[in-house]
Amino acid sequence: MLLIVGLGNPENEYANTRHNMGFNVINKIATKYKIEIKENKFDGLFWMGQIEDKKVILLKPQTFMNDSGKCVKKVRDFYKIADENVMVIYDDIDLEPTKIRIRKKGSPGTHNGMKSVTECLATQNFPRIRVGIGKPEFKDDLINYVIGKVSEEELLKLDEGVEKAKDAVIEFIKNGIDVTMNKFN
Repeated sequence: MLLIVGLGNPENEYANTRHNMGFNVINKIATKYKIEIKENKFDGLFWMGQIEDKKVILLKPQTFMNDSGKCVKKVRDFYKIADENVMVIYDDIDLEPTKIRIRKKGSPGTHNGMKSVTECLATQNFPRIRVGIGKPEFKDDLINYVIGKVSEEELLKLDEGVEKAKDAVIEFIKNGIDVTMNKFN
């Protein structure tokens, strides 16, 4: 079983913000496969079923970004999912919009959502996809930058990265992390 997690903040208030790239990728996958992610379980919006002949869970934690790990741990532990089968998707200020980066494992860097996930799972050994959002003009404005609404024009640019990440997740589901990294990095 694979657990695909998109990090973000609850969408009613935070839709169309840079910090919700993980949610946006999950939403694109759901649209492609005509899935409704509506079950509220484990402090997250949850769906379980078949994608590309594999058993998959799609998860959008509803604990707010900085506590995402609590939700991810509950699902991983309940379904006894191996760490290498937990894919986490999140925004990254160190990548330009339209860019993605895929890794098998690694540190959370400065991303508080990923810090929560690595702390709660007590490991950094799980795959992840970082979706580029670029840096704010002024470093002191980081919080407003990641949770502030973006223009339609910028949203289109960010959506290019979301589309690439969606395709990378589907590749991961079909063929695993090594093939995905070779194809998309």
